[in-house]
Amino acid sequence: MTGVSGTMSGMNRGAQPALLARWLWLIAAIIVAVVAVGGITRLTESGLSITEWKPVTGVVPPLNEAQWQAEFDAYKQIPQYTQVNGPAGMTLEDYKFIYFWEWFHRFLVRTVLGTAFVLPLAWFWIRGAIPAGFKPRLLGLLGLGALQAVVGWWMVKSGLTGDADVKVSHFRLAAHLLVALFTLTYTTWTALDLHALARGGRPARFTRFGVTALLVLFIQLFLGALVAGLRAGHVANDWPLMMGRFWPAGIDWSGGPVHALLNDPFLLHFLHRWWAWVVVAVLVVLARRVRKDCRRASVAIHSAFGVQIILGIATVMTGIELWLAVLHQLVGALVVLSTAWGAHALGRRD
Repeated sequence: MTGVSGTMSGMNRGAQPALLARWLWLIAAIIVAVVAVGGITRLTESGLSITEWKPVTGVVPPLNEAQWQAEFDAYKQIPQYTQVNGPAGMTLEDYKFIYFWEWFHRFLVRTVLGTAFVLPLAWFWIRGAIPAGFKPRLLGLLGLGALQAVVGWWMVKSGLTGDADVKVSHFRLAAHLLVALFTLTYTTWTALDLHALARGGRPARFTRFGVTALLVLFIQLFLGALVAGLRAGHVANDWPLMMGRFWPAGIDWSGGPVHALLNDPFLLHFLHRWWAWVVVAVLVVLARRVRKDCRRASVAIHSAFGVQIILGIATVMTGIELWLAVLHQLVGALVVLSTAWGAHALGRRD
C-alpha cells in the first residue's frame, strides 16, 4: 500500500532536506512539551481558568491587581467556581496558580510552537529550500496547528456553561489530544522522509502492518483520553485487579452498551488497562520486523512502551500522583513518536 509520500521524487535546486528535517525534530520536541504541559493543566484543573479566547492579546497575562481581579471575576461566573472552587474557599492567589498553567499551555502553542513553525517555514519557502512535493505536507502541518487551536477552544467552551458538569467534555478533550498526537505522528514521518531524501533514499510507504500498529495505538490513546476526561483513573487504585476483582463492579449498563463504552468510568478504566497489552503485542511485532534494518527504532519502541506500562501501573497504584500522571502522558507521546518511526522504517524496507 503506497502512501501519498510515495509519489514524491527528485530534488529541486537549493533544497535543504537535512536542515528541514532538523527543524521538524525541533517542532516535534515542542509538541511533546505541549502535550506534557497539557497534562499538568488537566491534572491541576486549570483548563477553565481563562474564560475568553484572545489569540493575540491573550499572550500577555494580567500585569496588575486590577487586571487579575477582572480575570478572577470572570472565572467566578462559571460552574467550576460556583460549584467547586468557590465553596472550597478559592482565593485570588489560588486562582493565579491555575491561571498560570492554562496561560503557559496556550503560550507554548501559539507563541513558541507557532513562531518556531511559521517563521522558518516562510524563510524556507522564500529561499526555495523545500524539496519538491513537500510544500503541501508542510502546509498540512500548518493547517493541523490551526485546527488544534480551534479544537482547544471548542473543548474549553464545553466547561464554561451549563450546570450539569464542571469539567470539559471528555469527547472534546479526546479530540484535542488526538489532534496533537496525530500532528506529532505527521511531523515525525515528514522529518524521517526528509532525512531519507537527504541521504539519497526514497520516502517511506504506508504498509498495512504499520498503519495497523498506529491504529491500535490510537485506540489506546482515545481510551486514555476518555479516562482522563472522566477522571476514571480514580475509580480503582489496585492492579492488576480493580477493587479486588478482574471485571469491575459498578458499570452502568442502563444506557446501553455503546453508552457505557463511551461514558462509564469503570468500563473505560478496565478497557484502557487491558487494551494496553494488545498494543504491547503489536508493538513487539513491529519492533522485531524493523530490528535488522533500523535497530534504533526497535530499541526506541521497546523502551517507550516498557516505561509507559510501568508508569501507567504506578499512576493507578498511587491514586493518580501528579508527577507520575504527567510522565505517563509525556511518555505516551514518545510511544507515538517511536511507533511512527518504526512504521516508517517498515515502509522504507518493504
